[in-house]
Amino acid sequence: MILTYRIRDIVPYINWIYFFHAWGFQPRFAGIANIHGCDSCRAMWLASFPESERSKAAEAMQLHKEACRMLERFDEEGYTARSLFRLCRANSDGDNIIIENVLFPLLRQQTPHADGSPYLCLSDFIRPLSSGIADTIGLFASTAGQDAETHFSQDPYQHLLAQTLADRLAEAATEKMHEYVRKYAWGYAPDESLSMDELLAEKFQGIRPAVGYPSLPDQSVSFLLDKLLQMEQIGITLTENGAMHPHASVCGLMLSHPEACYFSVGTIDQEQLADYAQRRGIPINEMRKYLSTRHL
Repeated sequence: MILTYRIRDIVPYINWIYFFHAWGFQPRFAGIANIHGCDSCRAMWLASFPESERSKAAEAMQLHKEACRMLERFDEEGYTARSLFRLCRANSDGDNIIIENVLFPLLRQQTPHADGSPYLCLSDFIRPLSSGIADTIGLFASTAGQDAETHFSQDPYQHLLAQTLADRLAEAATEKMHEYVRKYAWGYAPDESLSMDELLAEKFQGIRPAVGYPSLPDQSVSFLLDKLLQMEQIGITLTENGAMHPHASVCGLMLSHPEACYFSVGTIDQEQLADYAQRRGIPINEMRKYLSTRHL
């Protein structure tokens, strides 16, 4: 299913912490996004910082003001963000998930935990094949398109601002789409009633690991997702290395298990690398290029 969002409809779903992080601001400065826009409220927010931090806070305030103006411009010019999702029958088989007869290999943690907790793999949160009962998994891709990315190409500052906003808009579209999936399309959480702060803090049931993130670090699985989703329907193509184009795009999995949680695969050894490459059907040397050096 494809969902198309106007910019004004997904702005409330923007996680400003990540936007400010991209500009080198610590999370506390993202609080400006929650402040009423009147001069009095903005002055009070600025005064809440120690004297030594007020200059930085003023920069954050100005950056947010300019970002909001650009978002308004995107909306006026009719830009949209699009999400594509599919709900599929699935079962786990060891460290693999079988999705509609497509083998989706995964990586399991190998670094011991100080508290003795288990080594996790995303397949742990899908009903095993041996149960004889099919489970469900969600697949998704979202993009803010190329228009916002290429805006202001002649002005380096405005261009960077447009790019960082486009990244947040793709994530915001994904957040809104996932809410719809949980409550209606999949419907496993029909009574969910979360504030925007709770939603952005991921207080909902289930997880949404994206490709390239700590629990799903192999960029090449984008090809598997593309096979199942046909991401070109919303204008997304993949490079030979599995990177998404337009850049302001994201894809991944949606899991509904109540105990599903985010984790980092961390470093893997050569034995697991060889096993994983075999399951993926990719030569080891080629497999290395898809995994960040921090995982090898």
